[in-house]
Amino acid sequence: MSAHPDFARFGAGLTGRAPGSVAEWAACFDAGSLPVLRSSALAIEELRANEDAVDAHLLGETLADDPLFTLKVLAHVAQLRRGREGTDAETLTAALVMLGIPPFFRHFGPQLCVEDHLAAQPEALAGLQAVLHRSHRAARFALAFAVHRMDHDATVIREAALLHDFAELLLWLHAPALALEIQRRQAADGQLRSAAVQRELLNIELPQLQHALMQKWRLPMLLVDIADDQRQSVSVQARNVLLAIRLARHTAQSWDNPALGDDIRDIAALLNMAPEPTLALLRDLDDQA
Repeated sequence: MSAHPDFARFGAGLTGRAPGSVAEWAACFDAGSLPVLRSSALAIEELRANEDAVDAHLLGETLADDPLFTLKVLAHVAQLRRGREGTDAETLTAALVMLGIPPFFRHFGPQLCVEDHLAAQPEALAGLQAVLHRSHRAARFALAFAVHRMDHDATVIREAALLHDFAELLLWLHAPALALEIQRRQAADGQLRSAAVQRELLNIELPQLQHALMQKWRLPMLLVDIADDQRQSVSVQARNVLLAIRLARHTAQSWDNPALGDDIRDIAALLNMAPEPTLALLRDLDDQA
């Protein structure tokens, strides 16, 4: 990560000055230096030892559940292709196909692990892991909705759901004191909206930062469009992702959340199903995890 002048100070505590704008926040982050999940780092080294037996599909399947490594690969390939005509690599596997296996292993050496990065801050690690768990469930729901709808971009939709909250992951990684304070305030006040507490403590809202980073890292436009919650008109694909995210959030603790009724109704409409079989489908999807 490339350091903002105040980044270390405000990340370590709440006494420093957080960046004052989305642009200042975005300047703090470099995709190439993101830590990754330990499972990804170990898998890469195992595959490196037998590089001739590795192809893009194997790599893509192995790393598909790591949003941080997905960001690193997509951003790296986008930088290599900058200025070239042609189709964006819209998925992790497509990016790996474009990159090639030997160049992948040359560029991506041994990786810094999230678990090591936050080893001295177990509360922050737990917060990050909670976001990851929610993202994995959202990705699973989003893929199932897309497959049911026979959407030919189902893999992109799954990836958009997986990456939907990556700015929150970055906050836990690099400004854990701020992330913990946001968590503490929302736990103390169940009516406190995320946008309000983010504006107070961060001077921005995390979706704004996320959109700026997706553009800065030149992520595929389809992925950016699907993940953009601020658009005036929401496509069916974006609604697919948003409903998956909503469901994952509202069922993070249990299936008794009072907001679940609206979620079931809206998902049933998306899938062209009745509410009762929709709920049964969703519970079955969750049980398969």
